[in-house]
Amino acid sequence: MTNKPELMNWLQGEYQNWKVLLDQIGTLRMDQPGVNGDWSMKDMVGHLSTWNRWLVTRLEAAQRAEPEPAPPWPGHLTAEDEINAWIYNDNHIRRGREVLEEMHAGFQQLIVAIEELPDDLRIERLNPTYYLVWINDKRFLAGEFFNHFHDDHEPDVRAWLRQIQTKSSLSNPFSRPRA
Repeated sequence: MTNKPELMNWLQGEYQNWKVLLDQIGTLRMDQPGVNGDWSMKDMVGHLSTWNRWLVTRLEAAQRAEPEPAPPWPGHLTAEDEINAWIYNDNHIRRGREVLEEMHAGFQQLIVAIEELPDDLRIERLNPTYYLVWINDKRFLAGEFFNHFHDDHEPDVRAWLRQIQTKSSLSNPFSRPRA
């Protein structure tokens, strides 16, 4: 078991690390494909943000003892690949700045949703990065955004970033270190 301040500190630390990574990528590269297949970093951020938005909505409903709300994607989509394709199509046409603003707002909504939960909330720490929040008999992976990124997307993003940074330094002779 752990407590709410520990969870909040972990979330804030993860968010700071995430912002550092986004700064390394830069706004000019947000639409560049190849991060994960054809996906750009904007597509990745939209994907993670949509799942995070649904987590926040579910947390808020559980806190009010309401039934689980409908997801943001069409209800007839049930397979994860179908849902992710819908999320990609929904976000791909949007501007990078808009997707980033929504992501930042979504993180703040997550923080507020957790802050509003009771202090004696049951929180389990499964390992250094997995926190389960229990509201009545429902459990939520509080760091779903970051956990999903680390587990499923971070290696691809970091490899892509190294590749584009290498290409950039090779194409700019002034960026090479002097002997």
